[in-house]
Amino acid sequence: MLDFLNGTGVAIITPFHKDGSVDFIGLENLVEHLIAGGVGYLVVLGTTGETATLSAMEKEAVVAAVLSVNKGRLPVVLGVGGNNTAEVLNQLQEYDFSEISAVLSVSPYYNRPTQEGIFQHYKAVSEASSKPVIIYNVPSRTGSNITAETTILIAKELENVIATKEACGSIEQIMQIIAHKPDDFKVISGDDSLTLPILAAGGVGVISVVANSFPAQIAELVKAGLKGDFATARKLHYKLNGITALHFEEGNPAGVKAYLSKLGICEPYVRLPLVAASSGLKEKIRESIKALK
Repeated sequence: MLDFLNGTGVAIITPFHKDGSVDFIGLENLVEHLIAGGVGYLVVLGTTGETATLSAMEKEAVVAAVLSVNKGRLPVVLGVGGNNTAEVLNQLQEYDFSEISAVLSVSPYYNRPTQEGIFQHYKAVSEASSKPVIIYNVPSRTGSNITAETTILIAKELENVIATKEACGSIEQIMQIIAHKPDDFKVISGDDSLTLPILAAGGVGVISVVANSFPAQIAELVKAGLKGDFATARKLHYKLNGITALHFEEGNPAGVKAYLSKLGICEPYVRLPLVAASSGLKEKIRESIKALK
């Protein structure tokens, strides 16, 4: 099911102008940059897209713009999540998913639900969604971890939940999921720095931040890993290792927007409470791009 997930997805940013308005020209440039770079699918309205700072009208406009530029060339995954289960269900029932291939739904944040609460949340989401659901586990942002046991239970019990984007930071937890999950349930890296070991352990790909900047290189790394060519994948991993660290040195998406600005794709602006990359980081980024060429 959804074989396009076996590869490189991109958690795309939302470009802004200096005045804070959405930069739709920059968004068009980005989508074309990603398609030309050979990625497998686009993920819209995720964390990297600063979705928490977008109004409902802006969210609709961003999704519409991505779909318009994409013109069906790549599958699109839509982020629909939150810590109010009832509101998430409303969004799933009201949105037009005709051009959407799957839903990425983050584990409820701030509330810090129990594992049973997390399971019941995804049960409700899976029943409400007209499209397959991908779990997003990112404890550093949500304040709670979906344990391996809960993920495996969801995978076995909820037919419409078909994958997990794992950003738990624990390769041991990810290996437990891979070892005990149903065969058709997919494990996707949600952490660029761990993509190589996750592929080696049996993961199917990545939903990447760094691929906004360097889509061709990340796509090549993942393709090599999926073919079992770990000599090539390892070479690419270490070539990008320092660049990956710089993307996150001052938080996400400040780093990736600084990279995209230096690459001429869009402007580097973020919305408060985030702030743009420092001059020191921008200089490191400039030097890293020069060294990569």
